[in-house]
Amino acid sequence: MKKDNKTGVGLALGIGIGTAIGVATDNLGLWLGLGIAIGIGMESSLTKKGNKKNDNKS
Repeated sequence: MKKDNKTGVGLALGIGIGTAIGVATDNLGLWLGLGIAIGIGMESSLTKKGNKKNDNKS
C-alpha cells in the first residue's frame, strides 16, 4: 500500500495565504504569524483524518 505523506502541506498553505493577505493589507508581521498558526492547525487536522482513515481499514 502506498502511504500518503502530507507533512508540510498545511503549513505551506498557511504561510502562503498569510503572506498574501499580509502583503495586501500592508501588515506582513501579523498575517505571517497567523498564517503559520492556521497552517499548523491544518496540518494537525490532516494528520488526524489520515490516522482515522488508516485505522478503519485494519
